[in-house]
Order: sequence, then C-alpha cells, then structure tokens
Amino acid sequence: MILGEVVAQQIERCAGLPVERRFQLGGTLMAHQAMQAGEIDVYPEYTGTALLTVLKESPRGMTAADVRQRVRTVYRERYGMEWLDPLGFQNTFAMAVPGSLARMQGWRTLSDAASSQFAFRLGVGYEFEQREDGLPGLRKVYPFQLNGAPRSMDLGLLYRAVEQGQVEMVAGNSTDGAIARMGLVVLEDDRGYFPPYEAAVLLRGDVSERHPRVRGCLEQLSGRLDEESMRTANEQVESGQHSAEDVAKRVLAQR
Repeated sequence: MILGEVVAQQIERCAGLPVERRFQLGGTLMAHQAMQAGEIDVYPEYTGTALLTVLKESPRGMTAADVRQRVRTVYRERYGMEWLDPLGFQNTFAMAVPGSLARMQGWRTLSDAASSQFAFRLGVGYEFEQREDGLPGLRKVYPFQLNGAPRSMDLGLLYRAVEQGQVEMVAGNSTDGAIARMGLVVLEDDRGYFPPYEAAVLLRGDVSERHPRVRGCLEQLSGRLDEESMRTANEQVESGQHSAEDVAKRVLAQR
C-alpha cells in the first residue's frame, strides 16, 4: 500500500498526470495478469518474487544482481515490461526472535539457532509453509528443533503471538515495523537460503511511449528508499496512527 502510494504520488507530482489506484489486487500473479491485459500500467514488485512466482525459476546460486538482470531481460523480451533500477531496499523473509532470548542464547545467525538445543515454537504465515522458498527448504538448510507443529496464522497476528509468549520465532518480513518496535532480532541467513527480494518499479513498455515523462519521474525513486525507512513507514501505518497516503507523502518529502 505504501509503495503503491509512493509511486502514484510521484507520478502525480512529477509528471502531472492523474493516477487511478487499483490496490489490493490479490498478489503477484493477479497483478502480472492485469499488467499483461493492459489493465494496470505500473506497480512495485520484488525481484525474487518475480523469478520464483512468474518465471518459475530457482534463484539458487544467483546473486541479487543476477536475479535482477534475469527478470529484467525476460520481462522485456517476453512481456514487454520494464524493470527500473531497485528502490534501495530488500523485503526478504526474516526469521525473528525476541532480543532477550537471542542475547541469552548467543544467537546471531540461523546457523547458531540450528546448532543449539533450543526447541522453538514457530509462527508462520499460511503461504510460508508451502512456498518453494519457505519452511520445508529452510529446515533442510537450518535444521533447528521445533516444539510442536508450526503455528500458521494471519501475518498480522504473528508479532502479537510473540508478544503474548505463544511462539519464540516468527517468519516475518525484513521491513516489518514490529521488528524495531518490539526489539526483535532478525537471525542472519548466513547460508544464503532466501533469494534476494529487491523492491523495484515495474512499468509497461508502452507507457513510456504514451507518457514520456513517467519513466524519468519514477527513476528518481531508484536507490532512495532504505530498509530502515520502510520499517518506520510500515510501523506508522500498522499502528493505525497514519494512513498509507500520508506516510507515502512524508517518505517522498524526506527522500
């Protein structure tokens, strides 16, 4: 929602064009189909998601630059869509634990957690249990012990479960505002299991022909958003204190 507003407001402010917002489309495949059908012109996406979900390719052994170049090339040739340079942050999966527990156990990495005798009560989103880059593969790389079956829940409930002492580890996202607010520690993926998820703006090729200023306006966003600023922005919206529209306006003004 925040990135959608950032993109929309940037087009309105810089290119002087009206923007129709079509948010909450239901995920990558639906947004991709809408782009192919010409129903939307631009949306923010993650490189790793595009590689896995749309191209059905494995990122194993690929660097962030490799993944970026692969999706950029195939999308241009196959779909006539352009990936602009990354916005400046990744939103990868984050295995987070309470800071007090991490310090007590001496954990810094996922390998540390996997080599300990601690049995985790684990909270995950519904998708994470099934995804190719989710739990089954993660436990092969990091065979940490579990105390019972993973608890699947809505993503919005994960951090509440940590707060209430129901779980000791959650599979969140690296830009989740609750990570900073709750003082959680994201255990480093030291064996490189999770693919890179660089955020970037995806643009239909014919948009540049119809509206030549749009691409240049959106390129001004490249490299301007970091993980910390997105975490703060997410926390402001998640807390209910600010709307995505207001937060996006503040992000653009600051950046």
